[in-house]
Amino acid sequence: MTTFSVIIPALNEAANITTCVRAVRQCDPTVEVIVADGGSRDETVRLAQAAGARVVLAPRGRGPQLNAGAAVATGDVFVFLHADTRLPDNAFALLRAMFADPQVHIAKFRLSFDDPNWMLALAARLMWFDSLLTSYGDQCMVIRRDFFTALGGFPDWPLFEDVELFRRARARTRVHVVPAQVVTSARRFRANGIIRQLLHDFWLWLQYLGGVSPYDIARQYR
Repeated sequence: MTTFSVIIPALNEAANITTCVRAVRQCDPTVEVIVADGGSRDETVRLAQAAGARVVLAPRGRGPQLNAGAAVATGDVFVFLHADTRLPDNAFALLRAMFADPQVHIAKFRLSFDDPNWMLALAARLMWFDSLLTSYGDQCMVIRRDFFTALGGFPDWPLFEDVELFRRARARTRVHVVPAQVVTSARRFRANGIIRQLLHDFWLWLQYLGGVSPYDIARQYR
């Protein structure tokens, strides 16, 4: 039977990490849960361990953190989950059925936000399909260990590491879409304004597409 490792990058996520780890455990208590911490100054590490996750320490940045988690993971399939994102209850039943097909190497979930705003609902719905513009880590990347290794893992970037790995994968195979929704936090949109944040994110994506360094873009993102 296919085994799964859930890898969660975290940085100062004390407010979310317990709920995140416990939610994964409720979906399937048999899966391995790894929190890759990038130097949190709050209680993230202690809370993650208390919730039952294995914690690995890594240089700050989503790329390095995700790679550090993958380096110690033991599952056949890696599930890269953000700390503020929740899987559907039947996530692993769906993934086991999907990855029973040896031709399936990589997948993502459909996206939804924890906010009923129509603009966010529309933006999320547009990301139910795979493309360079519509596939991100928020949707929970799921990838076979051997395929992840063949692609060279994530680039050691602080941002857009997910877009780059999807791009590399897409050049070799189809990116499948799991017919269920993850729910991710709209906290950035609530804090900064929905239209402003959407435009800001699109501007960052255009810069990435234009060849601007992900390190320079990350400084704008923060």
